[in-house]
Amino acid sequence: MAFEGLSEKLGNAFKRLKNKGKLTENDVKEAMREVRLALLEADVNYKVAKEFTAKVTERSVGSDVMESLTPAQMVIKIVNEELTELMGGDEVRLNFPKQPPCVIMMCGLQGSGKTTHTAKLAKMLKKQGHRPLAVACDIYRPAAIDQLKVVAEQAGVPVFEKGTQNPVKTAQQAIKHAKDYGNDIVILDTAGRLHIDEELMGELKNIKDKVNPQEILLVVDSMTGQDAVNVAKSFNDLLDITGVIITKLDGDTRGGAALSIKAVTNKPIKYAGTGEKLDDLEIFHPDRMASRILGMGDMLTLIEEAEEKLDRKKAEQMADKLMKSKMDFNDLLEQFEQIRKMGPLKSVLSKLPGMEKQLQDVDIDERQLDRIEAIILSMTPEERSKPSVINPSRKRRIAAGSGMKVEDVNRLIKQLEMMQKMVKKVTGRKGKKKYKRLPGLGGAGGMGGMNGMF
Repeated sequence: MAFEGLSEKLGNAFKRLKNKGKLTENDVKEAMREVRLALLEADVNYKVAKEFTAKVTERSVGSDVMESLTPAQMVIKIVNEELTELMGGDEVRLNFPKQPPCVIMMCGLQGSGKTTHTAKLAKMLKKQGHRPLAVACDIYRPAAIDQLKVVAEQAGVPVFEKGTQNPVKTAQQAIKHAKDYGNDIVILDTAGRLHIDEELMGELKNIKDKVNPQEILLVVDSMTGQDAVNVAKSFNDLLDITGVIITKLDGDTRGGAALSIKAVTNKPIKYAGTGEKLDDLEIFHPDRMASRILGMGDMLTLIEEAEEKLDRKKAEQMADKLMKSKMDFNDLLEQFEQIRKMGPLKSVLSKLPGMEKQLQDVDIDERQLDRIEAIILSMTPEERSKPSVINPSRKRRIAAGSGMKVEDVNRLIKQLEMMQKMVKKVTGRKGKKKYKRLPGLGGAGGMGGMNGMF
């Protein structure tokens, strides 16, 4: 996950501060030297890292911090606040005009994920009740128009295209089409290049001048580190962008781009791409990202994802079954379906407070879910609904059918029994109503009992 290296180094620096009962100015300055080194290793812009640690040091050496009962915690609080401010302070939403359509111009270098994120953004906006229209303005890259059609169809969004016609004319016609057909958002997928050149910028400026977009969103690849910041600065100088979509924050990136872009361009990161699926796009919350970096988790995002992706009715039905010890293997299959909707397990667990550091050296095998599903699917309908009928001969047949061992089948049956006992013991009769109110209860209950399976 992004920021893993930075989180670990910051954690080590703060651990040394916590071990000191009382802090001196030298203690703070030494910690900030470590923080600055950690930021530079994470590919944060040198000037940004220097100014950041200077601000934190200035605030941390004040008497209100040094004389407090928990000076180390106060320093961490200051770092959290300054990290949040560094990335923009508050989340920034799209600027919608009084009269639709809202025109969003997507730009960026070739390979940054512009076309895919055009579809991701369109899908997100469609879920919010809008009627977006994707427009194919990249007439140079082979199959660019076809790619947009494919991803837009997956997102359930219409595409406006006029082949290799001049992109400026296509954009103008698309806006007229949107007005005629009730599309309140127009997203222009413009051309990119392998590098910034006059021809690219000339075309983008022409589109901007002719259609006057409310939003110019730059798509940058976080894996490119400082290059992403340099690209953002160049595009901003020439186009005056309104915001940034930063991609691949789910990958093994050092995260320096996310921490530097706002400071260098003074333009906010509005969205973050967190995976390959079309649903893997988040509104960028600087405060939540700062919490993740400092290992404090991101419960708000996790709860929002649970409410959006998990089926509450199924969760409540699962709660009743768990309380009555009636959960069977059909229910467990449903649990897995709910869990998969939340995304990769490591990504979900990393949003829990204190889990980021614990997961650094843990290899969570996502294929284990497939293996468990194979065991369940090798059972007969009767065996799935009545696990008590599974005798030794049936276990041997199930193991052979799933390509697993009898021990694996035994472990799964035992795990189901343990889940039922655990939930009944923890909740009790008095806790039933409270338990049912938890967001995504079906997924939470299943994951709680699955620890022994991985």
